[in-house]
Amino acid sequence: MKQLSRPARRALLVVHVSVSVGWLGLTTGLLALGVTAAVSGSAAAAEASYRSMQVFGDWLILPIALASLVSGLVLSLGTRWGLARHRWVVTKFWLTLAATAATAFSLRPAIDDAARAVASAEPVGAAATDLVVAPSVATALYVFVTAISVLKPWGLTRRGRRAHDTGRSPGVGISGRRTQPASDSLAP
Repeated sequence: MKQLSRPARRALLVVHVSVSVGWLGLTTGLLALGVTAAVSGSAAAAEASYRSMQVFGDWLILPIALASLVSGLVLSLGTRWGLARHRWVVTKFWLTLAATAATAFSLRPAIDDAARAVASAEPVGAAATDLVVAPSVATALYVFVTAISVLKPWGLTRRGRRAHDTGRSPGVGISGRRTQPASDSLAP
């Protein structure tokens, strides 16, 4: 993919960070609502919590998860980081993809089931525990993904090392900028 221009890269980075932080905040909010529903002992509080979770689940969580996934994918493909050059990028991509799938196919249905059960005065059962555990795990995952985005650990993948070794001359770093002085610049 063609490298993004600096203004496009910066704008997309702002979008990506914003939706990713939004996803973390939304998941933390779901955790607070899930804990409230599970420990309140009040049917009214549980119903309000599950209905609130359903609003977040129906209108916000999946669009924000997809926006985070797509903006991260475009950033990785349109910048020097690439999708398969660095281990932290590969790890972040697969974790984000798994979290998006879990959100779509597990979390949202669990929220819908709990809201439906509470609305019909049925016991929520295992969904109450699931709606505390899932946002807890998701919050920890998003903090981990944020940490590796900031720290950029683990170095290049095998593919990244091959591309780096074969695609660039000595003295040129990953960014394409010279890391050592050119030999002719050392001449007296």
